[in-house]
Amino acid sequence: MTNRVGERAVVLGASMAGLLAARVLADSYDEVLVVERDAITGTTTARKGVGQGRHVHGLLARGQQILDELFPGFTREAVEAGIPTGDLGELRWFFNGRRLSPGTTGLICVSATRPVLESRVRDRVAALPGVTFLERHDIVGLVADEDRETVTGVRVQEQGSAERTIDADLVVDATGRGSRTPVWLEEFGYERPDEERIRIDLSYTTRRFRLRDETVLNGDLSINPVSSPSHRRGAFLSRIEDGLVVVSLTGVLGDSAPADLEGFLEWTRTLPVSDIHDVIHDAEPVDDGAVFRYPASQRRRYERLSRFPGNFLVLGDAACSFNPVYGQGMTVSALEALVLREHLGRGAVDPKAFLADIAGTIELPWQLSASADLGYPEVEGERTPEWEAAGAYMAALHAAATVDGEVTATFMRVMGLVATPDALMSPDMLRRVEEGAQKAAAVLAA
Repeated sequence: MTNRVGERAVVLGASMAGLLAARVLADSYDEVLVVERDAITGTTTARKGVGQGRHVHGLLARGQQILDELFPGFTREAVEAGIPTGDLGELRWFFNGRRLSPGTTGLICVSATRPVLESRVRDRVAALPGVTFLERHDIVGLVADEDRETVTGVRVQEQGSAERTIDADLVVDATGRGSRTPVWLEEFGYERPDEERIRIDLSYTTRRFRLRDETVLNGDLSINPVSSPSHRRGAFLSRIEDGLVVVSLTGVLGDSAPADLEGFLEWTRTLPVSDIHDVIHDAEPVDDGAVFRYPASQRRRYERLSRFPGNFLVLGDAACSFNPVYGQGMTVSALEALVLREHLGRGAVDPKAFLADIAGTIELPWQLSASADLGYPEVEGERTPEWEAAGAYMAALHAAATVDGEVTATFMRVMGLVATPDALMSPDMLRRVEEGAQKAAAVLAA
């Protein structure tokens, strides 16, 4: 234990956010108890508590780096276990219906399903001294002192048994976008946080396949025609463990691909490129289709509250839930875990200071996803002159990336949250974007 802060911390939810919080808390508390309503021990398949668990997931490059920092050897062990990997910039990316020129980033993409990735993290967390998982327990509510200024524990109930109270020096809400913290705050006499929502009405329809001939992939790890205002239907195809591929078809603003095999394959014909249909049209389906709907990105502004109870934190999707098509959620949770570790290094965590700091962590990915979603005219939100200018530049950048792999690589570093957006505005990049956009326009006109 690097810096003892207290005896027991309780984490609500064994999501990736909860697991990563438990990892850093284990360095500062004698005991870390993770409460989860699902059965999770030994689970490598999608579970009820993770509605999007069957669908293609992206762990951004910065998230991968943090996993290796918190769990040394994590990526190496994943590779040794047979999980496919590749360079993020060398995947088969399509924006606005045009393929980006591959560019080497040096950033590793680990292509595992969400349940498998989560299980590998969970196994590493479970092996830590003092960490315990309390499965099949519903979270009933918080317990506070007489003045309700400090959280002192949590009430839980094993399914089919009586309710009980678990005392804690710190409680962390990592229960996801369905978090009841706003209600709990109101019950304790606090204000609910303001919420920002960007309604996108996203749908994922997913099936897994076994290819009859893997050479149809041409060695690629992933094929990603990304949805955009000009080409609204998108898809992600990824090679995953056990020699399978998983395909998620994405629709926006109420559009949704059918789950049945015939409808699923026919829908792939409507994508802006034929690459995914070419790969899976004669592949062997290995499961039934699954549909997941995501109505809106949601950000709860806890940092703006004037009062907040002590010994209680909120992080992960419970604080901010992003449009999953951009793959930001798990990586932001990892970044928030680093913020938590920094605060723990100074002693007991001040909730208001912590919430202010993770608000800063959330801001960039929130702006990236919100700006992209506002590109759809039907999405409600403020469109400033700065947003218009940024959108025009990104359109030119995407065009330039079709002919310049270095533009692709820099773009992927920024979207992977490894580099800041300033990297897209360097003199060299401005020149490359201008020249590349002109070249791409000439190619289209030829």
